[in-house]
Amino acid sequence: MEVLNTHMKTNRKFVTMDEYIQTFPSDVQSILEKIRQTIQNAAPEAVETISYGMPTFDLNGKHLVNFATWKDHIALYPIPVGTEAFQKELSPYVGGKGTIRLPLDQPIPYDLVEKIVTFRMKEQ
Repeated sequence: MEVLNTHMKTNRKFVTMDEYIQTFPSDVQSILEKIRQTIQNAAPEAVETISYGMPTFDLNGKHLVNFATWKDHIALYPIPVGTEAFQKELSPYVGGKGTIRLPLDQPIPYDLVEKIVTFRMKEQ
């Protein structure tokens, strides 16, 4: 699956999450929408926004979680404390400090995304 990180390549400024998601092929859009829905279900009071060119959910005025699409994965940025709590479950997905890489050629662990968001809400 060849997917480019559109906003990083063009420096395009996105205003809404819908606008960001619509720039990708339909199969990737489906994954992004499911990640979005998973986050919304786990954090119904979180507000959608764009921060640093990425879809972001804010809670109580602070970033809860961001995500971005890259060539072969979706990166989820749950802020470092969230990754430490799930170190064993996240070990196949760790991409860097505070970053989780979800490969597009493998099933997305939506249940793990939900656990991370729930944990992050309790932190805030």
